[in-house]
Amino acid sequence: MQPQPPRRRIRPPRVAALASVTALTFALSTSAGTGHLSPSTTAGAGPISLGRVPAALGPCMISGDGSIQMSEGVPTISGYSRSTGTVHALTLMVDFSDAPGPGNAMDRFHEFFPQTQKWFRTSSYGRLDYRPETPITHWLRMPKPFKAYGIERGAPFDPGYRDLVQDIVAGADPAVDFRSYDLLNVLVTPNAGPSALDTVLSVTFAGNKDAPVADGVPVANASFVYSRQDDGSGSYDRTGYRVLPHENGHVFGLPDLYTQEGGGAVGHWDIMSEDWGADNDLLGWHKWKLGWLDASQVSCAAHRGTNEYELTPLARAGGPKLVFVPLSRRSGYAVELRTRGGNDEAVCRPGVLIYRIDASVDTGMGPVTVYDSRRDSGGCTRSPNVQAELSDAPFVPGEVFKDPKHGIQIAIASADLSGHYRIRVTRQ
Repeated sequence: MQPQPPRRRIRPPRVAALASVTALTFALSTSAGTGHLSPSTTAGAGPISLGRVPAALGPCMISGDGSIQMSEGVPTISGYSRSTGTVHALTLMVDFSDAPGPGNAMDRFHEFFPQTQKWFRTSSYGRLDYRPETPITHWLRMPKPFKAYGIERGAPFDPGYRDLVQDIVAGADPAVDFRSYDLLNVLVTPNAGPSALDTVLSVTFAGNKDAPVADGVPVANASFVYSRQDDGSGSYDRTGYRVLPHENGHVFGLPDLYTQEGGGAVGHWDIMSEDWGADNDLLGWHKWKLGWLDASQVSCAAHRGTNEYELTPLARAGGPKLVFVPLSRRSGYAVELRTRGGNDEAVCRPGVLIYRIDASVDTGMGPVTVYDSRRDSGGCTRSPNVQAELSDAPFVPGEVFKDPKHGIQIAIASADLSGHYRIRVTRQ
């Protein structure tokens, strides 16, 4: 279990790695099928493929090694849910005899929708058509009390989770064809388990090739949401849904960006780092991994000398969005322009965000580090329970990021009235 971060901040959810889980088969249907819930064997999580990436971007296609469970490398390996086009999310609301669901189960559903749909539509520039589907609109009562499952934030598909998933599938099977869906959301009644202010049980099992099977397909990408992720500020009705986009980020192959210390490495610049408080978007690198940016919107600053690049706000569709400066085949600097707009409602210092990505660092261990242009300033945000120090991290015209060890300099050259910035990258 991770220690409670300071300032009564909610303990972040985490992804469960499933590579070594023993297969558990549910003999609930005799019909066979290839199934959407099963890991993809063709395109991976997004439509990025080496065959369709221009040669100029080749040096920027960093990758991890086989020991990394959930890498920041591109392209994302196969096994996760598709992240473009129409994605069907089977969404079930479950309760227990010792934690009966309060009110109508669809009230629980509406804590997350249509907000989650809108968030993905905005972040993906319309490239992800996320469709939550609820073939069962009542609480799906589990056959055992919640306490009997022994659910903890522990090992992937431990015996408690195996029993729970088996009972969910058995209860839903008469009304659900699991082959028709790309991922599974389980919205647990919020009175099961501790408050999210005490501990967060929410967890995702992603890319599991040995997952339990239903209707002939593995339930390989499944998110479980418990309690209500209220940060104590009274903003749950507006922001509480965002635990689900975070968890679904894992089924699309994105790692956790928080560490044991909380969100200090990335702050509020990506929902995979902090998913509470005011709205926030994904990093541009993640949008590229998910197929939401075209290759023409990404530049690879791999050659020696000085070159200039234009950046348009990440919140706007179209235009150049990301410059990557590779350091090795495993890591490099990503550069993007963040402004207040779209999902980034809390940006208090617009400018150029510079961060290092290391594909050899696993989920939850700090694969991304944001560089702070104003170190020890205390930040500019007043949003409660948000990592404040990095809120003013972006660089503005006239400021320069330097990496003397690698002979790299990134200068913010100018900004025009339309909000476009120009940066100058120098490699010695």
